[in-house]
Amino acid sequence: MNMKLWGMPILLGLLSGIGLIAALLDDGLWAGLAWLALGFPTVFLAG
Repeated sequence: MNMKLWGMPILLGLLSGIGLIAALLDDGLWAGLAWLALGFPTVFLAG
């Protein structure tokens, strides 16, 4: 597998998945983790 080609899409997918799971778990620290994990792909794709 060519990580130069697939590295960023895999990272964005993992961050999105972690963010969605963290958003379902609890408030507080989990909400902050969800915000960061879902915000990074959004900012990356918008910029």
